[in-house]
Amino acid sequence: MAGPLAGLRIIEMVGLGPAPFCAMMFADMGAEVIRIDRPPGTGTPVVDPRFDVTARGRRSLAIDLKKPGATETVLQLVEKADALIEGFRPGVMERLGLGPDICRERNPSLVYGRMTGWGQDGPLAHAAGHDINYVALSGALHAIGKADEPPAVPLNYIGDFGGGAMLLAFGVLCGLLEAQRSGKGQVVDAAMTDGAALLSAMMYGFRAEGTWSNRRGENLLDGGAHFYTTYACRDGKAVAVGAIEPQFYETLLRLCEIDDPEFRRQNDRQAWPLLKQRLAEVFRTRTRDEWCALLEGTDACFAPVLDWDEAPEHPHNAARKTFIRLNGITQPAPAPRFSARRAELPSPPAQPGEHSEAILRDWGIAPALVDDLKQRGVI
Repeated sequence: MAGPLAGLRIIEMVGLGPAPFCAMMFADMGAEVIRIDRPPGTGTPVVDPRFDVTARGRRSLAIDLKKPGATETVLQLVEKADALIEGFRPGVMERLGLGPDICRERNPSLVYGRMTGWGQDGPLAHAAGHDINYVALSGALHAIGKADEPPAVPLNYIGDFGGGAMLLAFGVLCGLLEAQRSGKGQVVDAAMTDGAALLSAMMYGFRAEGTWSNRRGENLLDGGAHFYTTYACRDGKAVAVGAIEPQFYETLLRLCEIDDPEFRRQNDRQAWPLLKQRLAEVFRTRTRDEWCALLEGTDACFAPVLDWDEAPEHPHNAARKTFIRLNGITQPAPAPRFSARRAELPSPPAQPGEHSEAILRDWGIAPALVDDLKQRGVI
């Protein structure tokens, strides 16, 4: 694989959600990532890998870690790896005989990335949870939604992917840079609660300043402002407006032919509910496409709200090749882009165990041992 991370070798202990997404990011950028899968029929949910987009770009080794010799085989791979990524509850990897102490004893320069919801320690460390729970504890969930309703569910972007996978990827890269200088690896404890809180850094600053209310729907970026929210159009589709700066706000008013003097009170929070109601009436006079013809590409800070089918077809996304198709599956392309070592298109997701023998041989495991593992059903 080409790409800025070509040459890195990473082991991914297959799990759900954020850890595979983190591994996908490394693979998208050219790292060699091998997935340690459980063999089919050993408790692994049956999922058609064609649709497991976050599994793209890496080969799969299916190994039964409960059988003799399996743990030692993984440790031999660890000796040759730059990093390992796992997303289990605290203590699971230790019980498998693959905890950070054992792995780093075999490979002192190994960066051991751990992805959990609550973190490796703390009162909730061993409790079950999902993205929505971690985001709730960080304070972020409280701020999302309408003022007169419970908080809205923001998909699993904030905990799993933004505060989880991306924070783990950043942490592992930091560890790899440090290991290059010192020769010593370390453990990266990436918790989604920590990450979701970190993503809220600006809001906590606004809160301390006194410019962010604890009530939803009253603030600059939570839909409270009439110039930073979404509106329904005549055809029932929606548009998004984000005209914060005065010059962009003026462009919005001019192009929408709004000369109501009340709209001069842009930053008067007392006027926001009334102005939002009046602007909603304006946007209901045309269809979404009619508003696009008038506002898209201007400095009104405007965009249509596209659905999953529309987004890949939008001219801007098409021009930038923001989406790709692998084996007929439309999905986001690797990002970001680099001017020098561009990432290649990733390979489609693999079947569990599709590359077991090839991986072991490529990583220097003795052919006789590979044959023995296969005969005993370890791989």
